[in-house]
Amino acid sequence: MTTTCATGRHGDHDVYAAQCPCRAMLDLLANKWSALAIGSLEGGPRRFGVLQRTLQGVSPKVLTQTLRRLEEFGFVDRTVYPAVPLHVEYSLTDLGRSAAVPLAALRTWVEDNMDSVTEAAASCG
Repeated sequence: MTTTCATGRHGDHDVYAAQCPCRAMLDLLANKWSALAIGSLEGGPRRFGVLQRTLQGVSPKVLTQTLRRLEEFGFVDRTVYPAVPLHVEYSLTDLGRSAAVPLAALRTWVEDNMDSVTEAAASCG
């Protein structure tokens, strides 16, 4: 499926095409840590430590990389407050809030269907 931007700022995009720049964004948003970080930030700005505690199992290095990529793509804002010690908060941008909607639906679907998936996998094995 090929779509064209209504603003005319870029050409056609086809996420199925190997060279389409959409692939990098899809790769970022389909990453579990990105989806979970965006979900955590739906509740409002969060400090790094709060995000790390909420996203159980993520290493500081992976969380840092994830937040940097989300910021680079415009999904997350990073605000530094000049205090001692330094206070940094992460929050969703408008673009991040728009991406949060389908990601929330996916997270809900996973939670609602996990038992069915587990049963199906057990019956195949």
